[in-house]
Amino acid sequence: MPTTDPRIDAYIEKSAEFAQPVLAHLRELIHKACPQVSETLKWSMPSFEYKGILCGFAAFKNHCTLMFWKQSLMETDAFPKNKTAMGSFGRITSLKDLPFDKVIIGLIHQAMELNEKGVKVPRKAAATKKDLVVPDDLTKALSKNKKAKAQFDKFSPSHKKEYVQWITEAKTEPTRNKRLATTIEWLAEGKSRIGSTRIVNVRSRI
Repeated sequence: MPTTDPRIDAYIEKSAEFAQPVLAHLRELIHKACPQVSETLKWSMPSFEYKGILCGFAAFKNHCTLMFWKQSLMETDAFPKNKTAMGSFGRITSLKDLPFDKVIIGLIHQAMELNEKGVKVPRKAAATKKDLVVPDDLTKALSKNKKAKAQFDKFSPSHKKEYVQWITEAKTEPTRNKRLATTIEWLAEGKSRIGSTRIVNVRSRI
């Protein structure tokens, strides 16, 4: 007798009518392939665990999804390359959209083996921060004002970025030139752009 979670029963019962037979069938296959599987809810969706997460499914307004947690490590041609929804098989609207039962069972066995071996999905490398590109006109203007350049060089990357973005976001050349001149003036006075802007705004209200 499979061990089930009443919350999964409730989830299936509350799902759209088209989704209920799909979810019930997937649940049956998962228990058939892995009798030791345990049911739970993760991220408010039915999930199935065996020495770690195996897979899970979800029902939406017009489709269902089935997701294998370690899909990227699984060797199979069963997963469609072009999907129109999240999940390992994309949009599922009926039992006809599922692969053969033996294919799903085979995938569950693969997922079980990966968990038994303790294989983990590699973490994505953190995105490297891009170097700040200082526009040529700002570099040229800084070279002509030692105080401004010294202050700009001392600023943190975030403070430098504030000035660079302010200048490069100008929509017209006159506006850009005016912002460039103001940047050099404020830098020579040791001011950050945000702080200087606040001072100007306060003065304009007085």
